[in-house]
Amino acid sequence: MTADRDRATADRAAADLAALDADRAALADRVAPPRWFGPALGVLLFLFISSNAFDSPYVTGPALLVFGLGVALLVRAYRGRTGVWAYTPPKQLAGWAAFVVLVLVPAYVLDRPWAFLVAGAVLGVAVALLSHHWTRTWQRELREGV
Repeated sequence: MTADRDRATADRAAADLAALDADRAALADRVAPPRWFGPALGVLLFLFISSNAFDSPYVTGPALLVFGLGVALLVRAYRGRTGVWAYTPPKQLAGWAAFVVLVLVPAYVLDRPWAFLVAGAVLGVAVALLSHHWTRTWQRELREGV
């Protein structure tokens, strides 16, 4: 009797674990943003950073507003599509912040319009590519149960 009960408990536990694995795999598929998400974020960042080339609050101010509204719309679209939101782990956030500083400081030191265009392009392309990379990493972690 005890052996049958233990076997039933083990079978139930195995079924529950299989269901959890299937749920993790489904969530991993669901968290992928649309293909245009990373490039759209990159364009928004490029436009904002490169607006500094004009050295005018009449350009940078509206660019900041467009950037903020654009990011808010991207967040809303992502949450609406996936039902979740991801927060960047501190290690990745620190790495991104260091990279941003590494790219922006020379632009501000040089204080030339082209430097802001280059910085905006570098950061825009980087965030577009890293967005894709971070998504794939998160999906792998979800699938593996990390």
